[in-house]
Amino acid sequence: MNTFNIFGIVTRRILLAGLMAVPLLASAQQYPTKPVKIVVGYAAGGAVDIVARTVGQSLGGALGQSFIVDNKPGAGTNIAVKAVIDAPADGYTLLMAANALAANMALYQPTPFDAEKDLLPIALIGRVPVVIAANANAPYANIAKLIEAAKVKPGSIAFATPGNGSTPHMAVELFARAAGISLMHVPYRGGAQAITDTIGGQLPLVAVNALEVQAHVKSGKLKVLAVLSADRSPIFPEVPTIAESGFAGFEASVWYGLLAPVATPKPIIAKLHAEVQKALQSAEVRSRMTGVGGEVIPGTTEQFAALIHSERVRYEKLIREANIKPD
Repeated sequence: MNTFNIFGIVTRRILLAGLMAVPLLASAQQYPTKPVKIVVGYAAGGAVDIVARTVGQSLGGALGQSFIVDNKPGAGTNIAVKAVIDAPADGYTLLMAANALAANMALYQPTPFDAEKDLLPIALIGRVPVVIAANANAPYANIAKLIEAAKVKPGSIAFATPGNGSTPHMAVELFARAAGISLMHVPYRGGAQAITDTIGGQLPLVAVNALEVQAHVKSGKLKVLAVLSADRSPIFPEVPTIAESGFAGFEASVWYGLLAPVATPKPIIAKLHAEVQKALQSAEVRSRMTGVGGEVIPGTTEQFAALIHSERVRYEKLIREANIKPD
């Protein structure tokens, strides 16, 4: 084949690639032309739902279409994740996910999905710290006192969580390992009943995200022993962080992020990412996130992908070593 023919073939391929890219770019420029669905694997009214509605409202205002939250709770959020993976990859079905996305790949067997292959990260939104709270009459004034009591009678102090493999459950398991103590896990089907029984004195401790205990702490029914985050929580500014309690470098937060089916056109992903970054800079979104006890975390899609991978590795190790099973 002579040089001219090779040049001609290469030129045609370049032109063809360019022509194929034109519809994608045009589609991204026009997107969205109809309402967009944000699927949430939790019931309405919870922290993930609130974050999804806050971000969706901001995106809707910026892009001129409604962003509608579709709550699909069940199977530890796996129903919602699979619904998005199986949806058309056109930018009109998105997922607002939390830590369960990373944990469930190790928690459930066989693995229900591969988030790193089946989904594309759009943007990390923010995080809300997990807190360890105690019944108001529990004899633990702080984390140091809890550790002291747990070392006297290993495995005798119970803590409630929203369920096996939930982010708070994982957080306390990580904390207990770091502190060299053994606590007795009592899983519930959701945070509400776990909190109710802790208030009622059926067990002394509960681990949930900061938002869920805010009202009960204000009423004096619960006391927060520590916030498992690097910085103090804006809704519990007087409560020390886990680092201030003697565990520097230890952190456990519920993070939230927006994702799409893996074949979603990259220009649409880029457009959504840019609009989310703008939203995270707005006073309204920052205020709403602070209101649920969290903080916004602007960043690149690559940073979000790296977080999902690192969380997956961390949870795989913990689930294997602690032999954690789903409810």
